[in-house]
Amino acid sequence: MEPKEKGYQNVNGIRMYYEIYGSGKPLVLIHGGGSSILFDFKEVIARFESQFQLIGIDLQNHGMTDHRDVPETFEQDAHDVVALLRKIHIEKASFWGFSNGGNTVIQVGHLYPEIAEKIIVASAFYKRSGMIDGFFESMEEATLESMPEPLKINFLNLNPDFSKLENLFDKDSKRMQTFEDWDDTILTSVKANVLFISGDKDVMKPEHVVEMWRLVQESQLMILPATHGSYMMSDFEGNTDHNLINFTVSEVAKFLND
Repeated sequence: MEPKEKGYQNVNGIRMYYEIYGSGKPLVLIHGGGSSILFDFKEVIARFESQFQLIGIDLQNHGMTDHRDVPETFEQDAHDVVALLRKIHIEKASFWGFSNGGNTVIQVGHLYPEIAEKIIVASAFYKRSGMIDGFFESMEEATLESMPEPLKINFLNLNPDFSKLENLFDKDSKRMQTFEDWDDTILTSVKANVLFISGDKDVMKPEHVVEMWRLVQESQLMILPATHGSYMMSDFEGNTDHNLINFTVSEVAKFLND
């Protein structure tokens, strides 16, 4: 599994790293908080590179992309993603965002309706009350020590600068601690076809994902027997449910090709 193209583009004052796999209709892959392209999408890329042109992007402060000294916002991430796509001459694409990346791709659909063909929102939220009980309380107490070890190892493998890991953790946790509920109009404004995916044992409540699904016209909903992301990647213990991932990917392919 080797990228056909990889490199950096200067985008909104930082160098952003991206990788391209396969060929076909473009599908942009946006990772979650504390993560990177292959950490979240390795299993998806392995299954999809024969069907689509997959464009993975490391967001600000993540993976191999440069760091900013300002607070992270999902809107800024959306601006960065679209600016990078324009640099590499992608005028229209579908988007698959996982976790915080799901919030980012909702903002892409809201702010840049002209570029978004279809959107897969995997394990995202739009109101604080949508997260499982105790989630935001635990975010208030989060320290770098509490960051999952596989994410720390992954970051330092890509970017062996401990101060940058600290910056990533600080920016990501502050974004969650200070998150303010989105207005419903952010979702109702999305004109692209959207597929919402979540696990029944995810960090957002299934009924919250149903609420999001109801707000987006003609969207689809898939709630799977899974924890956070285990329907598309290995869990933090390194366990991979290949049958479940195969099912997710086949349903996403149907959605994208419909």
